[in-house]
Amino acid sequence: MVHQESHLRSAYRSCRRMQWRHDPTYYWATRWLPRDVRSAVHALYGFVRGADQLVDGPRRAATPEARRCALDDWQRELERGLARGSSEHPLIAALVDAGHRHDLPLSELSIYMDSMRIDCGPVRLETRADLDRYMRGSAGAVGLIMAPLLGVPLELHETVARLGLAFQLTNFIRDVREDYALDRVYLPGEERERFGVREQDIAQARVTPGFQSLLAGEVARARELFAATVELPGALSPKMRPGIHLARNVYLGVLDRVEALGFDVLGRRVSLLPSQMGSIAVATLAQAAGGHPRYRLRASGNRA
Repeated sequence: MVHQESHLRSAYRSCRRMQWRHDPTYYWATRWLPRDVRSAVHALYGFVRGADQLVDGPRRAATPEARRCALDDWQRELERGLARGSSEHPLIAALVDAGHRHDLPLSELSIYMDSMRIDCGPVRLETRADLDRYMRGSAGAVGLIMAPLLGVPLELHETVARLGLAFQLTNFIRDVREDYALDRVYLPGEERERFGVREQDIAQARVTPGFQSLLAGEVARARELFAATVELPGALSPKMRPGIHLARNVYLGVLDRVEALGFDVLGRRVSLLPSQMGSIAVATLAQAAGGHPRYRLRASGNRA
């Protein structure tokens, strides 16, 4: 029993360090959650980041087929851990424990893994439906697992999934250049054709009027997803609200920044400035207390 407890403490620490190393923004949003929930979020992050490393990490397998096999092994290890109630692998041990403690719907991870398998090879999503299906399998599935952790009423679980889609679509908007370097284009082919955006434009970082119009439409769609989830924080207990407010405000700040830069996500990495992050934190505290509306950038990129 002592050995098992020590193993679990070490497992959770591994997940926490992994989140801090790979996604410090998400890590700090997680820090605003209650301690027991925070640990479970670290555990969930550890599993999905472990899958991501098999697909994109420096030690990934050489071929798409081998990467898909590695994902199959990762999923089977989780299934074995869930069946036994424990695992020797620290990332999976933490998730199995968190799933048991919080009654998490970890079956959603099978859908998540299907989206990860798509990422093993070149990605070209041709239709809006293809993109929606991909995001439902990845961010939507994670959102549905997060919902009970956050104490969300059952009738609002799909709202949490939509918030996950808003986060992921924002990432796709921000990371067009980085994704293309990995031979992935998540902007739907039908939309690229509609606006006359060629792959060569993305490859050569040409921000054409058509590309700007395409990105403007995607930003508007992301904002619609965020707007559809605006009431979610109010349905949570006060101790859960700051983390959700912070995550929403950071991602909405990214969309503001994309607009302020004229939708040029090809020539530079879109990121928030330290001063903007500080203003977002202040706005988050005000929101959590029921006060000031969220932080927003001016078109020039300065704080409103």
